[in-house]
Formats: sequence, C-alpha cells, structure tokens
Amino acid sequence: MKAMLLAAGRGERMRPLTDDCPKPLLKVRGRPLIVWHLLNLAKAGITEIIINHAHLGHMIEDALGDGSQFGAQIQYSAEVSALETAGGIAKALPLIGEDPFVVVSADIYIPHFDFKECLNTLEDNDPWGNPHPADQRDIAWLYMVKNPSFHPGGDFAMTLMGLSNEGTPRHTFANVGVYRPEMFASIRPGDYAKLGPLLREYIDAGRVGGELYRGEWHNLGTPDQLQALNAPLTFKR
Repeated sequence: MKAMLLAAGRGERMRPLTDDCPKPLLKVRGRPLIVWHLLNLAKAGITEIIINHAHLGHMIEDALGDGSQFGAQIQYSAEVSALETAGGIAKALPLIGEDPFVVVSADIYIPHFDFKECLNTLEDNDPWGNPHPADQRDIAWLYMVKNPSFHPGGDFAMTLMGLSNEGTPRHTFANVGVYRPEMFASIRPGDYAKLGPLLREYIDAGRVGGELYRGEWHNLGTPDQLQALNAPLTFKR
C-alpha cells in the first residue's frame, strides 16, 4: 500500500506563521506535523509516500528530501496552485498506481494512529472469499472522530450499512481515509476539485464505509490552537 500526504494548502487561518513556513512543517511537540505522519506510516510498513505541495513547496522538499531519513521513499506531486483535495489526488494518480491507498492531511495531528489498520481495509472479497457486489463499501473507507467544538454538526452519520449523508448521530471526518484510484478517474489531471462532493456522491451510492477513531486527534487551524497544543504539560498533585 502507498500513502499520499496532502500538503498543498495555504493555511490562511494559521497566518502569519504560514507566511514563510508551509503549515505541514509547523512543529507540534518538537516535531513537524508532517513528520509525525511519515514516521507512523513507516512504522506500519507503508514506506512509499507521495506528497503534493504548492505554497512554499520547495521548503517541504528541502526539509524531507527523499524520505530516507524517516525510513520512507518520497515522491512529490507539485501543483502551481493548490488543486484542492480531490484535484490533488487526481493529479498524483500516475504515482499512486492501481491499488487502494491511504490519504492523510499533512496538517492534522494524530500521533497514535496505527496505519496498519488501513492495510486490508478495502478488500476485493468478503471474509468468505466471495467478490463484493457493486453496491458494497468498496470504494472508500473513512476514519471519523467525535465532533470538535469548532464543527459541532459533524460530517456524516455512521450506520450498519456504511456512512450516510443523512441521520444522526453525526461524526467528523478525521481527514484520514483509504480510497481506490478509480474513485478519482473522472477528474482530469490539473483540474480543481473538492473531495466533499465526491464523497457524498459515493456515500449515496452505498460504497463508503467508516469507523470511529477514539485516539488523540487535532485539526490545527489557528496559531492559538498550535500554541495550546505546544504548551508544557502540567500535572496536579
């Protein structure tokens, strides 16, 4: 399995920190955000990694190199201007290949996620060796988290049949997912395309599953959030 780290965003709400530093290179607890992912992916045996970039992308390449220092092999997909999530993935498909792959937003902090969980998420067959019918959850698998304070309405509902655009309770997409390349085949390389509408389309078709992740997770949007996460830990006596 290969992985793609999404690192092309401008990080507007994180300004002025992102005026001269790509958001994925901001440090959390002594380590750049994107490096947490590289190390955890390599630990799980996922060492072939594609990173897209746009804003200050040369700094990302200079900092990470070929990935060998992290036990990984990195290839880069440069974008003149950010193509949004689905557009960035579509542009990188020649590097990704034909097998399911995991995608992670490089600017989230999820330090204890075990990427081994992703390795067999999208199987061609069910547990008895029978091919999945077309309407099964075979195109994408999303990891969800409890709704943070800044997104109380969540994104999707979880049911026994997979994710749903309707219903409650709703949970928030953690920006970690496993996808089949054909999900993005309709997007022309270089086109600007968001992931949300594409996900909702396949969710309506009954082809997206998901599960709730209960570990530590932060979607860092502002300097204050970053400062709070980097504050020294204190213990009550």
